[in-house]
Formats: sequence, structure tokens, C-alpha cells
Amino acid sequence: MTLPATRARHAGLVATLLFSATVALAAPALPEGVRLMADLPYGQDARQRMDVYLPAQAANAPVIVMVHGGAWMVGNKAMPRVVENKVAWWVKRKGYIFVSVGYRLMPQADPLLQARDVATALARAQGLAASWGGDPAKFILMGHSAGAHLAALLAASPALARQAGARPWLGTVALDSAALDLERIMNARHMGFYDRVFGADPAYWRSVSPSSVLAAGAAPMLLVCSTQRADGSCAQSRDFADKVKAKGGRAGVLPQDLTHEQVNTTLGLPGAYTEAVDGFIADLLARQ
Repeated sequence: MTLPATRARHAGLVATLLFSATVALAAPALPEGVRLMADLPYGQDARQRMDVYLPAQAANAPVIVMVHGGAWMVGNKAMPRVVENKVAWWVKRKGYIFVSVGYRLMPQADPLLQARDVATALARAQGLAASWGGDPAKFILMGHSAGAHLAALLAASPALARQAGARPWLGTVALDSAALDLERIMNARHMGFYDRVFGADPAYWRSVSPSSVLAAGAAPMLLVCSTQRADGSCAQSRDFADKVKAKGGRAGVLPQDLTHEQVNTTLGLPGAYTEAVDGFIADLLARQ
């Protein structure tokens, strides 16, 4: 692919990321019997809030903690594309609890601070889970796009989560992150907005790169990737999974012939994709 064509593809992806995260918000539709506790605080800032979706009946229910995307700069925990289909599948159908986390965005908070926000929200949710009918020992962390990077960063470096008071969780589902090896990305041709987000300091790149901070003993991971992306999401996912396995961990890659946005929006619709992610979660619960 020529350089102009590559730049055009990158520009198109950035436009998609920003448009999808800034479209007018509509309140997510709640399936019958699902209850919402909105804007539960885990910090002092207005963005440090989480929405909790509860089934009609919950007793020792598993809890999915979801981290929205938006290029680390935009996005919202209440976007229907983040919530609706996942709540319909895991809360309404399966009886799980679903927590959608908001966090501070660039330029107010860089990705490392954003990861700490997510870890603090995770710790808060673990502390409150029993009062919701959830099981603090049955947590799954999930994120899309920039949120997938933040989830993968915490999974790769559990010390970040421990510093915020979070306890170990069962596993992580990363929905189409192409920011798993930031040292490699930033030293090669990359999308321009990465410079705004990650700056020019190689030491900082390493501190927020899941591949660079990967520790032994990380919880299992499922890396979903779009085969339609031009920036190597699936290649990065496979490389990262290999590194996890080399350190004694467990990681799988789930390629999907979907756009970056469809990886997020269609998860929860009945079909093979949702069943594969659900199967990964069910296996985590069975091993717990």
C-alpha cells in the first residue's frame, strides 16, 4: 500500500473513532427487568463515575466491568453502542451485573492516569459488589479500542490495579486494541493523534505499553481483533498473546471480519461472535 493510501486509511480510522465517540448521546434502552444505578462515584471528578446495570434477581452474580473507547480523548460510559447489546445478553439473558466505567480524558488525564481511574473504579465495584448481589471473586474486565488498551495495560501490569486497591479479577477481554506494543508503534509510521496522546518520551511509551510492562502471572486474556483494520490489530494481538504465553499466562486471539466499531456494537447480539466471548467468560467462571 502506498504512503498516501496508508495515510488515508489511518485518517479514515481516526475519523470513525472520533465520530463514533462524539455522536449525540441517547440514553441506553433498558431491557425489561434490568435496573440502572447511574453515575455512582468512585472519585471526586465528574467523569469518575460508573453506571451499574442489575438483573431482576442477582445472587453471587458475575460482574463485567466495561471500559469505553474514544481515542483516549472522547467517549462516554453511557453510549448505547457500549452498553445496549452487552446488557441485553449478559444482564437480561445471563443474570450478570454490568458496570460501565467513565474516566477522565485527554488532555485532563493521560493514558496512565486513565488506567489508574479504571483500576480505582474496579476496586470500588469490587467493594460494592456484594451489596448489588454480585460476587467480588467473579469479576471480568472488558474494554473497547482505547478502553481495550487500558484494560490490557492493567491486565499486563496487575501492580497498577493493586496500587488502586483492586483485587485480582478472573480475566480480561480486549476488544480490538491496536495499542498493545507502543514502543514499536511510536518508532514506526503511526496515526498522528498518537503523538498527541502518548507524546515523545520513550520512557513514557514503555510505561503505558502492555507489551513492555507485561508481568508473569497475568490473568487470562481474550484479544478480539478486526481483520478489516489496516494498522495490524490482529498481528499485534497475536504477538502480545505469544508474549503472555511465554511468561506462563493464558491468552487467546479471536479475529473477526467486522469493522473496529462493529467489534463493539455487535457484541451481545446472538451469534458465533458473542458465543465465543461468552464461552471464554464461562470458562473463567468454571475454573474459579
